[in-house]
Amino acid sequence: MIVDAFYAAPAVLILALAVYTTVVRGTFAASVGFLAYGLLLTITWVQLHAVDVALTEAAIGAGLTSLLLVRASHRLRESEAAIRAETPGLPLKLAAGLVAGIVGGGIALAVLTLPEPAPTLAPQVAANLAATGVGNPITAVLMAFRAMDTMLEAIVVLLALVGVWSLAPDRAWGGRQGPRYNADPDGILAFIARVLPPIGIVVGIYIFWIGADHPGGKFQGATVVAAMWLLAMLAGLTDAPPIRRRWVRALLVAGPLAFVAVGIVGVYAAGTFLGYPPDAAKALILVIEFALMPSLAFTLGLVMAGAPERPEEAA
Repeated sequence: MIVDAFYAAPAVLILALAVYTTVVRGTFAASVGFLAYGLLLTITWVQLHAVDVALTEAAIGAGLTSLLLVRASHRLRESEAAIRAETPGLPLKLAAGLVAGIVGGGIALAVLTLPEPAPTLAPQVAANLAATGVGNPITAVLMAFRAMDTMLEAIVVLLALVGVWSLAPDRAWGGRQGPRYNADPDGILAFIARVLPPIGIVVGIYIFWIGADHPGGKFQGATVVAAMWLLAMLAGLTDAPPIRRRWVRALLVAGPLAFVAVGIVGVYAAGTFLGYPPDAAKALILVIEFALMPSLAFTLGLVMAGAPERPEEAA
């Protein structure tokens, strides 16, 4: 009974938070609800022994996405009253709820009616894991068996940053992102921003470093490093670089370009794009990982910094 309650409690709380996040009227309250929802999902993935997925959910879902939503809710604060005045009527709400219920019920039915044992490619992954040279099957899947998807994910993150930049006013194009934060140099935020980033950067690099053979990886590690950079910016200890600088753009594209370059090498060395020769598979995967880590950290940090708001000369 205790074990059942241990697994059932997070599931009940997740459902409750999902309903709360959907029906609550304030955007900030909904963002906080989504953050708590992501943290509970992280706990659930740990319970299911999917540590890699839990790390991704904590970093990307509960962390990065929640922070984006909080920033958006802050920007919408002035117009929130007008948005509430345009709230749809009860019939539309009921229709939306009915559609959501049908979709959710359909997904639940599909999961519950899966054959026993459920279809899986795990045996094939295990049989071919040694050919990749890495010990973590998740890394093997992401970097070998579905490397094209992983490459496109990195490119999508870069395109998301371009979309954020496109929101900049003409006067600030090419300048610095977000406002210039000036926290109290003797305050708690400045203190935390001096103490936490060195620890966080080491943790992020460690999560990245062990990803080849243990739970972890570049996306999770890059998110932690980006969060430490944002903390320093929020405390006023550093500032976002002007986006017109060539080194900024070079660092952003270095990781995806390295991925594409290794893919082209695979055409000549293994006969297919992103194919790895057996004796060089792990080396090529590590080349991609080491190139992507700083690019992803830099890209995620700039995405969170927002659109350029100040000319380059503004400090």
